[in-house]
Amino acid sequence: MAAQPSGGQKPFHIISPLLESLPLSRAAGTKVYMKLENVQPSGSFKIRGIGHLCQEAAKKGCRHFVCSSGGNAGLAAAYAAKKLGLPVTVVVPSTTGPTTVRKLEELGAEVEVSGQVWDDANRRALELAKTEGWVSIHPFDHPLVWQGHTSLVQELKDSLETKPDAILLAVGGGGLLAGVVAGLHQVGWQDIPIVTAETWGAHSFHTALAAGRLVSLPDITSVAKCLGAKMVAARALECAQECQVISQVVEDTEAVRAVEQFLDDERMLVQPACGAALALLYTGRLQRLQHEGRLRTPLASVVVVVCGGSSMQVAQLQALKSQLGLE
Repeated sequence: MAAQPSGGQKPFHIISPLLESLPLSRAAGTKVYMKLENVQPSGSFKIRGIGHLCQEAAKKGCRHFVCSSGGNAGLAAAYAAKKLGLPVTVVVPSTTGPTTVRKLEELGAEVEVSGQVWDDANRRALELAKTEGWVSIHPFDHPLVWQGHTSLVQELKDSLETKPDAILLAVGGGGLLAGVVAGLHQVGWQDIPIVTAETWGAHSFHTALAAGRLVSLPDITSVAKCLGAKMVAARALECAQECQVISQVVEDTEAVRAVEQFLDDERMLVQPACGAALALLYTGRLQRLQHEGRLRTPLASVVVVVCGGSSMQVAQLQALKSQLGLE
């Protein structure tokens, strides 16, 4: 069963829409369903796992949450804290945009800026979490977070008449991947291949898979800051042993182009982290994997997790295009 907070407490996430996309299906040469996590209350899939972790921590007497985040996880923690009537401090790296900071503050979070990348912010969050009554809400590396994310797969099982031939998702720290793998085991779908997407410069999962061990990137150089963990969770590597996981890395330009194309095609603005997964469809990566024999031919259908766009604005898209020379 999907994660349900005990004690009759309702989860904070919604059952997100699952819609067939004609433009994405045309690009990929197969039927593509979009799992629209971008319409979750906090703007991304993170509310599933982080909402679950916050509810469980509150039941155990937590008096103050602290979360390190480049955006989506912090927004989910702030949303959950507001629902639970508890204070939250979100520690963000200096690369976090003003829109995200404003949204966090509007949700009632106290925002602290620390360091250049998420890893720096996380060190500060762990220091703060030593305060009595404070609980660290890890954005991706916690069993309760993964348990919360399993609900996404249960919803796919409830919505689809037949199981998909592949699931496409972006990997940052590996929390979504861990939740999806656990969910696939729960519903008996563990034979479905998962195609993971990262951008060069935030490709910590790809690097770890190639090395067969956890590897820390020297720096995060990608514009997809929400994918920016220098090292993935150890659980993410274990997932690659339990299911067929095919790692793909796209260019920043491909991710941003995918964001713009998706806005035209589906009238939704998502962030570059999400664009990385969409780029697998728009750039023909799926067909290439079929030609290589890594995915079956033909594919009856695939699901792409549209993971979020909580902090994305048109002006930001224009700025990214300009920065990458896409004008």
